[in-house]
Amino acid sequence: MNRTLLQRWALLALTGVVSSTAGASTLAAIKQSGVLHLATEGNYRPFNYFKGKTLTGFEVDLGNAIAKELGVKPVWTTIVFESLLIGLQQNKYDLVIASHGITPERLKAVAFSTPHYCSGGVLVSTPGGPKTTADLQGKVVSLGVNTSYLQYAQRLPGLKDIKTLPTTNDQLTAVLTKRADAMVLDRFNAIDVSKTLPGKLQLGDVIFPERIGMAVQKNNAELLTAVNNALATLMKNGTYAKLSQSYFGQDVRCK
Repeated sequence: MNRTLLQRWALLALTGVVSSTAGASTLAAIKQSGVLHLATEGNYRPFNYFKGKTLTGFEVDLGNAIAKELGVKPVWTTIVFESLLIGLQQNKYDLVIASHGITPERLKAVAFSTPHYCSGGVLVSTPGGPKTTADLQGKVVSLGVNTSYLQYAQRLPGLKDIKTLPTTNDQLTAVLTKRADAMVLDRFNAIDVSKTLPGKLQLGDVIFPERIGMAVQKNNAELLTAVNNALATLMKNGTYAKLSQSYFGQDVRCK
């Protein structure tokens, strides 16, 4: 999921949105302390969310498995999506795993792992609504606030309007009440949402494909290499496939 725009970072930092926590560490320091500090949103099913008071989800389980491969304990911080990469730059944690699409804009600020899954923005509408980009002529599309899907949507010809809304629920309400003809969601998030409203939503084309990665500070090359090696091991030994099947019923790694 491709959301935070870098031009808002400075404003968010100045307004104190980011809370303080442990500082980002080198691989050697992480090994010495025995703790890997990870951060995620905690509000993005089925990737990272709370089940009661327990943080869970595909990315949380994957992050825990990576920490295990590194031989350290995972300690999680949850924070609003818009502030995650700011907090990383401010040394508040070591690794962010929160469905960040790898974009040229974000690569100017942070370093990304090899993708831990591939996805894309899919059109979601009520039955009979838009399913393809051609269907969007003269239509209103809803997108999440700060999603970088916005930059792609703005290039689509013939749209009547683009509405940016704070949450998936807000987008969904706009579609169900006909204030928007379709919304764009990450395809796995869209599958999850559609299951909660059987028969009321249809999934269309993936119109914005993307590769999703974990973020570390740009100068933390040893940690990035270790995370990539751990992810490769999990993909080889069956751990990744097991997690992916349990959450999605398919292997979501990039082909």
